[in-house]
Amino acid sequence: MTAAPFVTIAMPCLNEEGYIEACLRSVAAQDYPRDRIEILVADGGSTDRTREILANLSEQDPRIRMIDNPDRIQAAGMNQIIRQARGDVMVRMDVHCEYAQDYVRRCIEVLERTGADNVGGAQRPRAKTWFQRALCAALTSPAGVGGASYRSADNEGFVDTVFLGAFRRRVFETAGMYDPKAITNEDAELNQRIHEAGGKVFLSRDIVVHYYPRTSYKALAKQYYKYGQGRARTLLKRGTFPSPRPAIPFAMVVTGVGLLATSRWHRLTLPAFALYAAATGVEAVRVGRREGLRAIPIVWGIFPVLHVSHGLGFASGLLRYGLDPDWTREPERLDPISVPIVANEPLEA
Repeated sequence: MTAAPFVTIAMPCLNEEGYIEACLRSVAAQDYPRDRIEILVADGGSTDRTREILANLSEQDPRIRMIDNPDRIQAAGMNQIIRQARGDVMVRMDVHCEYAQDYVRRCIEVLERTGADNVGGAQRPRAKTWFQRALCAALTSPAGVGGASYRSADNEGFVDTVFLGAFRRRVFETAGMYDPKAITNEDAELNQRIHEAGGKVFLSRDIVVHYYPRTSYKALAKQYYKYGQGRARTLLKRGTFPSPRPAIPFAMVVTGVGLLATSRWHRLTLPAFALYAAATGVEAVRVGRREGLRAIPIVWGIFPVLHVSHGLGFASGLLRYGLDPDWTREPERLDPISVPIVANEPLEA
């Protein structure tokens, strides 16, 4: 057999006692060669049983190792892992996802086939509750995801960003590591820097991972408000977006507020809001009917929650980070000789 790259599985976590064991057991069962994987979990100071579970699992499987993430933020945890990783490929994983058994192997195959610097699969939603089923339907619509390539399991090719990601080690030496203060949008921001450094990101249908979306309107609104803030922070930091798509909800909110504020001088407000309601209603019927008639009004309500929450978060982020930037212009880069890489010795047949 030819040599297989040594892989570091990188997983930040915080208070995940309900998920961490099942996730790590599924990761440990990947069909990639066992002796070519290490699993590093950056814990942000969990106060539940997460650290105890991690200690027990590491005793059973020495490939699993816990490291501390005193900053608690996921992006900072990724950097802690990258500094200590021995792999020449870093595969980022999230505790709340389910991975196909060939996930790691497919990542390596796609990296080698395409020559990309980062590869990943689509962000495939999976439902347990009725609300999640409706939300999964909404997320299949361009009105829900804005045409983002990484949201569609049918897309394949070079893209702006992917879900999670499997990175060649050199990415962190050239484009830099994660922004340690980025609470959200850290993946897209890193991928933007990869492109700016001349690298490529590839989306593959063969890389399969599922995640569970939020379970209520309130939780969804909080999530997309934070997403909006993160996108605004990235825009201010990088000065540009790969595409104008992240700013569309903000433009919609500004337009809506402007129409309401000036409604005494024109008659466009009611027709504009009626057109939005009609368009999202038609789309709710189109994507929601596969889940049954009662899903349609739930999907219809999800669209404005996504748009308004993201738009308001974007506005908040522009104000917050415009007044008080919290980043440095030059990202920290990994020292290429800081941690020895495991040699790619031939595997036994």
